[in-house]
Amino acid sequence: MNVTTSTITDDEEREAEAANESGRAPVVFVHGLWLLPSSWDRWAEFFEHNGYAALTPGWPDDPDTVEEAREHPEVLAGKSIGDIADHFEAVIGMLEKKPVIIGHSTGALLTEILAGRGLAAASVAISPAPSRGVLPLPLSSIRVASTALRNPANRHRAVPLTFDQFRYGFANYVDEDQARRMFEQFCVAAPGEPLFQAAAANLNPWTEAKFDAKNPDRGPMLIIAGGKEHTVPVSVSKASFKREQDNPGTTEFIELADRGHGMVIDDNWQEVAETALKFVGQFIP
Repeated sequence: MNVTTSTITDDEEREAEAANESGRAPVVFVHGLWLLPSSWDRWAEFFEHNGYAALTPGWPDDPDTVEEAREHPEVLAGKSIGDIADHFEAVIGMLEKKPVIIGHSTGALLTEILAGRGLAAASVAISPAPSRGVLPLPLSSIRVASTALRNPANRHRAVPLTFDQFRYGFANYVDEDQARRMFEQFCVAAPGEPLFQAAAANLNPWTEAKFDAKNPDRGPMLIIAGGKEHTVPVSVSKASFKREQDNPGTTEFIELADRGHGMVIDDNWQEVAETALKFVGQFIP
């Protein structure tokens, strides 16, 4: 593990300083593939309103806006799971208090990795992407991942989604109008590398797509699954939960029956945020 502060942006440094000065418990949000930190803006405001200090770091080289990301998708390429995890560890290293970490999809896998490094006071992993030791690989997950996996050259590229691909992977459970709004407001290209790493995690003992479930310093963890998920079906989230139960600390699982992969960005995002807040509040008031 090679943690460096060289990828930390001025905005990330300012967020960490503000959190330290506030004296509040920090909450670090970790976005997943095909999204940017701005996908957490409403969550950050919600947690700030409830007494926490919110931070929304990006992955290395994330553009500031969806418009910039669409104009220059190439800057999103070339990030591995390890690169991103080390970047977040560097951000967390600037905080005076151990933070709550909340992540979605690949960001939820990163949450498990960071918590497994002992960096979280508590954590919430929403539809965590597959990792080593998580064996189910449903056909719907393969269909979503095939956007990148069907061409080996995509490993080092930024891979976009068409609306139809986004509709299937993120917005299959909402109406057409809402799906289009979600796509226009949030969807950007994503690095192909993490998809290849997750797909091969159980074939590669040295994979970066793995976490330490047994670390006694992991902290309490909640895993949230969506009952209408295509990208990370409930069986995958349950397999992550089963692995995390090896930890001596609190590990809980909640399935939101009528929600899909876009549950953190759809019109009813606050239901998911309230579920996360209720869990976090038990341990970090």
